[in-house]
Amino acid sequence: MAVKIRLRRMGAKKQPFYRVVVADSRSPRDGAFIEEIGYYNPATDPATISIQKEKALDWIKKGAQPSETVKAILVKAGVLTGAGGTSER
Repeated sequence: MAVKIRLRRMGAKKQPFYRVVVADSRSPRDGAFIEEIGYYNPATDPATISIQKEKALDWIKKGAQPSETVKAILVKAGVLTGAGGTSER
C-alpha cells in the first residue's frame, strides 16, 4: 500500500481550511484516511499551521510520501529541513 501525507479540504464554500492526513494514495482527496496529524488554515493572516511533529516524523520514517504542498508546510512548521530530510539527523 502506497501511503501519502496530504491535505483534506474542509470548511465552507470559499472558506477552505485543510487537515493534514495520512491516507492510501488510491483513496479520494476527501475520502478515507488512516490518521489525522494536523491542520492548515491559509485564510488567517499569517496562515495557521498545527502539526503533530512526532506523528509526522514517524509516518515519514515508515515510508509515507508527503505531497509537494504538505512538504512545504512541514518545512515551515519545522518538521523537515529545507533539503527534504528530517530534522532529526
